[in-house]
Amino acid sequence: MSVLTEIAYAKINLALHVRHRRDDGYHALETLFAFADQGDVLTAELADELTLTITGPFAQGLSNGSENLVMRAAQALQSKGQGARICLQKNLPIASGIGGGSADAAAALRLLKRLWSLDTDLLPIASELGADVPACLYSHTLFGEGVGDQLQRWSAPNISGSPILLVNSGLSCPTGPVFAAWDGIDRGELNPDQWLDARNDLEIPATTLLPKINMILDSLQHEDRRLGNGAE
Repeated sequence: MSVLTEIAYAKINLALHVRHRRDDGYHALETLFAFADQGDVLTAELADELTLTITGPFAQGLSNGSENLVMRAAQALQSKGQGARICLQKNLPIASGIGGGSADAAAALRLLKRLWSLDTDLLPIASELGADVPACLYSHTLFGEGVGDQLQRWSAPNISGSPILLVNSGLSCPTGPVFAAWDGIDRGELNPDQWLDARNDLEIPATTLLPKINMILDSLQHEDRRLGNGAE
């Protein structure tokens, strides 16, 4: 069999309302997922053993062992005797809030299901791997509740094909500390039909932990005002 390819599409939270912290330590969310048309690239071919090679601009420092979500996904799906030579081209920055690891795990599940010709329901496996992995498994616009794993198909006029600008500070902003810095205030439910007026309740915690994000936002807002004043 030839080499198979799968894209791990970058995840975008168009809105993120944090409602409360649950007894299990996770946070109850309401969010709108969308996905860019670009991301990390995974390839795989049949092999005697299960191995992972990582390349690309953001490969440095990533483990290719069992702690890597791609390997965890592969091992969870693997049956006796199945092997694959997997290569992950890491194009998405790490700890940047765009679901890189989750998208990689989801893409690995889709890829290996094809490679190994399996008739397996991937959703239960995705749910065990992480809160964002089920949404990344589908990689289309979704309304998410719970920890982001209770999903409904969602769409909005003209959202498909819309241009998007992603700016990365070059510094990592891990999800755990951002959630831990949330102030605990429930600011109300998310109405998907009014998504343009929705919030990101983790913006303030993220910018507090990483002030450079505010500098970038201020620069973008300044440029937006400049263009709005008629500059070319």
